[in-house]
Amino acid sequence: MDVKEVTDIAMVSGEILLTNGSETYRVEDTIERICSAYDIKSECFVTPTGIFLSCWSKNNPKDSVSIVKRIKSRTINLHKIEMINTFSRSLEDKKVAYDEAMKILEDLNSAPYFPYYKRLFAAGITSFAYAMLFSGTVINGVVAALISMLIYYSKNRVTNISLLPFFSDFIWSFITGILAILISKYILPINIDSVIIGSIIVLFPGIAITNGIRDALYGDILSSQVRLTEALYTVTAIGVGVGISLLLMKIWM
Repeated sequence: MDVKEVTDIAMVSGEILLTNGSETYRVEDTIERICSAYDIKSECFVTPTGIFLSCWSKNNPKDSVSIVKRIKSRTINLHKIEMINTFSRSLEDKKVAYDEAMKILEDLNSAPYFPYYKRLFAAGITSFAYAMLFSGTVINGVVAALISMLIYYSKNRVTNISLLPFFSDFIWSFITGILAILISKYILPINIDSVIIGSIIVLFPGIAITNGIRDALYGDILSSQVRLTEALYTVTAIGVGVGISLLLMKIWM
């Protein structure tokens, strides 16, 4: 297999990892592992928004390829990360041809995620648990679960609308606060604090914060700062949205 083909396999693998929430050190390690499996030397630099990769033949350093890949969107899918990890390690035992490798990667990238109803149910259970954790009652937990499921459902339904990421988090947290206040005022005497905390947990960038800390521990200071700053902006947007809704509560109640 020539250098260009190996570079393509490594780059596609790295792109799948990074777009699905992987840490930068894991992306670099996977790319280097794939290139090494095909006896190709490589140098790779990864940031949360791009991959810079150069590969060359051990026997002929002039036979080299360099690729830059811009990553414009990122999500969280740990299942795909695990599958790419397994794929890269399997190449150490059994190399596959270029066409077969690209077909495997295409199948991995299009692999079905958990059914939507399971993700929706998980969002509700998570919110219920956090509402109970912050001195809430069962009623508060159920209300938080219902609000979070509604927010999760609505957020997925309007993904085609182009909104700035942080503005989107602000809008959904504001709606969460308003719903909790309206329910407290007109339907049930709930603990607004525990309901809001439980409801917004589905918006919280927990994995981004974890990955930022892990990148820092592995020495990827730039990537760590980017991830933590992004998480800080998200948390700020969520806090401002909830804060404005609570200010309106003083007027209504």
